[in-house]
Amino acid sequence: MENQFKRFWAWPEELSQSGILGINHRNVGVIFEHNPRHLYPRVDNKLLTKQICQAHDIMVPETYCVLREHSDCRRFLQMIGDRNELVVKPASGAAGRGIIVIARREGNTFFTSGNREILWSDLRYHLSTILSGLYSLGGQLDQVIVERRIVSHPLLMSIATEGTPDVRVIVYRGVPVMAMIRLPTSRSGGRANLHQGAVAAAVDLTTGITFGGVCENRAITHHPDTKQPIAGIEIPSWRELLDAAMHTSDALEMGYVGVDFVIDINMGPVVLEANARPGLAIQLAHRQGILPRLRFVDSLSEEMRTGQQRWELIPKLADLSTSSIV
Repeated sequence: MENQFKRFWAWPEELSQSGILGINHRNVGVIFEHNPRHLYPRVDNKLLTKQICQAHDIMVPETYCVLREHSDCRRFLQMIGDRNELVVKPASGAAGRGIIVIARREGNTFFTSGNREILWSDLRYHLSTILSGLYSLGGQLDQVIVERRIVSHPLLMSIATEGTPDVRVIVYRGVPVMAMIRLPTSRSGGRANLHQGAVAAAVDLTTGITFGGVCENRAITHHPDTKQPIAGIEIPSWRELLDAAMHTSDALEMGYVGVDFVIDINMGPVVLEANARPGLAIQLAHRQGILPRLRFVDSLSEEMRTGQQRWELIPKLADLSTSSIV
């Protein structure tokens, strides 16, 4: 009698048949096909992304100043004036690396949202490392963006710890096809980055309500720090957020892009950045593959994929089902 055993993995062809988008298919069949290479600077440089968004009346955090030379580091305190809250980020960074969120300040001593103390000498050194390209794509010389700190909606802040939750919407050929909210944890150091230990919950495209959940590639139902359930959360200003995601995709002229938002308590959805190579973990959060949604969009005429007609597609996309991942 043959040994009976249960497999704890799936072969690549089985994943594809289940609607799972793999990294090779994403890179060759989606990104290469729909993201023109000459337009990558629009998303790889956050300063350029902000300028494009502002030109199309899409809300982004206010830029206080930009450091372009090492000599600017000496003038940093003068440049920020008496501001006590701000965000320092590399213009060409990725995966949240190099970003520091200053929540308060005592003279020349700064404190992060997690109450970590940063001396001026340490902050100045950090600014210098950003300019040197430590966090940039390809290690190229970079710029430092100093911008307004977003005060997230209290509903979302009550679930996460230390950092600011953000919402990612995947837009394919102008149509939102999948969304999730990323919740920082103590393990992620306050960053909303899944590879560093943040939590992700899927968001229903039609209602803006969360379901499912994943952390470090494991299905979960509650935030590991706050113990709050991560399903059943209604994302504030959901329709405005989807509208901004579509307009951002249109402005950037990228066919497959992840648009990241923070829900500001006063301004509503604010675009933080866009990503021409969005990760695949959003499928884990949904426990479904994204391929059927991409194929559905591919089957549509260009007219259906533009303008207000896109709103009619969202309920249809949300109803598409595939085999569950877990």
